[in-house]
Amino acid sequence: MDLRPIKTEADYQAALRAIESLFESAPDTPEADRLDVLSTLVEAYEKAHFPIEMPDPIEAIHYYMEARGWSQQDLEPCLGSRTWVSEVLLRKRLLTLEMIRKLNQDLGIPAEILIPPYGALASSIALE
Repeated sequence: MDLRPIKTEADYQAALRAIESLFESAPDTPEADRLDVLSTLVEAYEKAHFPIEMPDPIEAIHYYMEARGWSQQDLEPCLGSRTWVSEVLLRKRLLTLEMIRKLNQDLGIPAEILIPPYGALASSIALE
């Protein structure tokens, strides 16, 4: 198995082509092993060269709402009153730990997306 680290864009493209040719390899064969190792190398290269930033928590809420066809009213059990929902979505009220828990449970938004600090208006309300 002639494998080496992926260091350049050309190495990366060659690895992708090799993966494509090995994609239908039978399990427990040398080809499947090569596919596994190449996939790991490509994943490491992509993580280093094409990092994916965490989405903004409020943008994530909007995305999950849209994906499920939810309205602001549907968020009331997660965020509180209609006013609080509007304030959170307009970045006038910061998410609380309880809101994060409910959004995670009810909408399935990973908590690690909701926890990071995000851009809020200067007059944001932190807790009540």
